[in-house]
Amino acid sequence: MATSFGVHAQRYDQARPAYPDALVARILAGISGSDVLDVGCGTGLAARQFQSAGCTVLGVEPDARMADFARARGLRVEVATFEAWEPGDRMFDAVIAAQSWHWVDPVAGAAKAAGVLRPGGRLAIFGHVYEPPAEVAEPFAAAYRRVAPDSPLSGQPARRPLELYEAGYGKFADRIRETQQFGDPEQWRFDWQQSYTRDQWLELLPTTGGLTRLRPDQLVEILDATGSAIDSLGGSFTMDYTTLAATAVRAGTF
Repeated sequence: MATSFGVHAQRYDQARPAYPDALVARILAGISGSDVLDVGCGTGLAARQFQSAGCTVLGVEPDARMADFARARGLRVEVATFEAWEPGDRMFDAVIAAQSWHWVDPVAGAAKAAGVLRPGGRLAIFGHVYEPPAEVAEPFAAAYRRVAPDSPLSGQPARRPLELYEAGYGKFADRIRETQQFGDPEQWRFDWQQSYTRDQWLELLPTTGGLTRLRPDQLVEILDATGSAIDSLGGSFTMDYTTLAATAVRAGTF
């Protein structure tokens, strides 16, 4: 599924939200250089934020379609999984993984990140957690179960508690700690909101993991049900977002 997102690369880039500026600033405040490696860079959403903050960014991305889109937006990208990527003698001040680390082997990935980070460099794994209001989530889940009953995602509840995601980032931190090449990992949390119109949300939904591999007729049925639910709320809603991060500094000093 990791390479299914490239089907909608342009839509993905336009519809997906950016990351909190405070997160980017906090990552960069703890390092001395500006060379950043973006693991699973996708279309370059996070990379462009780091570029805007003055960083030189290299992306590693397994999906060639996403990589091509990112290159067209000014990002240097090498096509590979992080585990198979060959860094040569290149070293970085930060390794970031924005909404992508769950596709990386957590043990091998943390060890490889340590190997390409300069002493004092930071590994930062982060991503958004969001659940639409129940009035939107429940009709979406019911439609998904109806059109894709055999999908493993069909058995999930319409809304999942934030604590489940926080526990997942705790496991990322545990894997970082097990390398014994980093200082004690930290977990960060940023809460924010974003409003969506009906059209904006229906533009974003097809870029999410559960929908990228559906047939067009299945997707239309889900979007129709979700759109009707948003219409019943007046045509828009406000989403509560939480951006979580597991981050640690490589042992040693510059």
